[in-house]
Amino acid sequence: MPIRILPNELIDQIAAGEVIERPASVVKELVENSLDAGARRIEVEAEQGGVGLIRVRDDGCGIAAEELAVAICRHATSKLAELADLESIVTLGFRGEALPSIGSVSRLRLISHPPHASHAAEIIVEGGSVTAPRPAAHPPGTTIEVRDLFYNVPARRKFVRGASTELGHIARLLERLALSRPDVSFRLRSGERLLFDAPAAPGAGAEDPAATESRIAQVLGREFIDNALTVSHGAGPVRIAGWIGLPTASRAQPDRQFWFVNDRNVRDKLLMSAVRLGYRDVLYHGRYPAYVLHLWLDPRLVDVNAHPAKLEVRFRDSRQIHEFILRAIERALEGTRPGSDAAPAASAAALLPGAGSAAALAHFRPGALPLREAAHPGGARSPWALAAAVREPDEWRDGQGGDLDERAADTGTGRPTAGAEGVPERGDLPLGVALAQLHGIYILAQSRDGLILVDMHAAHERVLYEKLKAQRGAAPAPSQHLLEPLVVELKPYEIESVLDQRASWERAGFELDALGPTRLALRRVPALLAGEQVVSIVKSVAEDLGRDGELHHLDEAADRFLGTLACRTAIHARRRLTLPEMDALLRQMEVTERANQCNHGRPTWTRLTLRELDQLFLRGR
Repeated sequence: MPIRILPNELIDQIAAGEVIERPASVVKELVENSLDAGARRIEVEAEQGGVGLIRVRDDGCGIAAEELAVAICRHATSKLAELADLESIVTLGFRGEALPSIGSVSRLRLISHPPHASHAAEIIVEGGSVTAPRPAAHPPGTTIEVRDLFYNVPARRKFVRGASTELGHIARLLERLALSRPDVSFRLRSGERLLFDAPAAPGAGAEDPAATESRIAQVLGREFIDNALTVSHGAGPVRIAGWIGLPTASRAQPDRQFWFVNDRNVRDKLLMSAVRLGYRDVLYHGRYPAYVLHLWLDPRLVDVNAHPAKLEVRFRDSRQIHEFILRAIERALEGTRPGSDAAPAASAAALLPGAGSAAALAHFRPGALPLREAAHPGGARSPWALAAAVREPDEWRDGQGGDLDERAADTGTGRPTAGAEGVPERGDLPLGVALAQLHGIYILAQSRDGLILVDMHAAHERVLYEKLKAQRGAAPAPSQHLLEPLVVELKPYEIESVLDQRASWERAGFELDALGPTRLALRRVPALLAGEQVVSIVKSVAEDLGRDGELHHLDEAADRFLGTLACRTAIHARRRLTLPEMDALLRQMEVTERANQCNHGRPTWTRLTLRELDQLFLRGR
């Protein structure tokens, strides 16, 4: 077959194959054009899942009658004029491919009425064939009707799913667009059914905190806001703001992860990876965080012309952007620790009668305030107001911090001052006073509000893990030389694994050598392990590190090592603790960052308030 130039109709259909994947792709292109036109009210109608009809109506600036014929030509746009504009794109659309691509695979009708014009005009495109513009009746704004999508491309139409599936894709698309622009009203109809309705939130725009919170509540429900932390961080020309779900509000699927770059909805791997790493030691494996995050930066620092559907972007300095987002997420999650007004790490609401109803959960949910407010008691509720820094515990700031016995000794009897009823007189002990140990696993404590239950192993694991991380960033960990080396019997591949990570062991306070293919000599051990069963702990850590892919979701080798060491060093079930030791652990939890979860993501504590206990026993009825 000789080389030849393709006809325009075939070129348009090839371009449509890149841009128009399904009916939701048509809605995306048309609604983004409406937003670029300054619309404040956008209505979408769909029939037969969008294959029969898609109608998008807006109140934007419209298109002049003399420009209608140009608007449906390929590479015709009002958003770019020269090459320099491509390096600083501030609009959602810019290629000029949407309308001609849609018109090449459907029957398209475009009616527009600019506010300054005396009347509207319309133009019809059918399979690439264009009629001359003619006068029409229409209020100020634009309406685009797309009928019989893919009628002339039967191969593509075979890949379109059922009507309900395609409507679901359109609805989810409008939800994402609505989250990016809370100042715009969105509505979706299918026949007589109203599938999505998000009135414009009162506020100045997408960066207005009250408007954004109101729109999130409209789209995702108030429950998301009540179980989320605010994120707000800025550095130079880059700023991030939004809401991230608590680790306890994680989901089985990544269906509530929304990223917006300069108000553009994206699904970028780099951005999603940064958030995932920020949650790496507070989220249980196999779970996904929920978040709505906005990233604003100079348009010259990001290339949005990197994906046919503009869902991915490229950053000029991707490493710095990744690190910036990672640190912002970590900083927000540092506040997930017990507080007097904080929601517990694990919810006990399911124990209550009628807890299955939303009203019962709302009335009896543990905690007076959501954790996002308690984590920033002196700051504004919105992420756009930078949150106050979380205070670092004084004893850790100096690289010191003893074990449970040392902390108990520091407090004398280990019992805080209590009032007549045995509860703290001051409200500065969120986890209350230890009462007893249950089955050698849980600590029972009494607070002013009710009953606290603590998983002692998970709690101690987090305390040790954060302490080891703090020591890693400072001077070498305190250690003790041994008069005689301790010998640990290991398998040959476990010896190899230990030697491969020798630097991590040494930073943690170990000095070790291989005495043979199955024998490891310990010449120095961390002071943290003094008096403990060092050999058994080292053996357990070495065994776990040999198969840590099955055990850990932490990505960095150093974090995996410290996480495994903390897990194996922490107090385990069936160990009897004294009341002073229990109190010491509670006090350490209250000053430890991320203490609501162990480093595997399991919750460490929960609370049953007096009101909930009364509900359990039907008191007052």
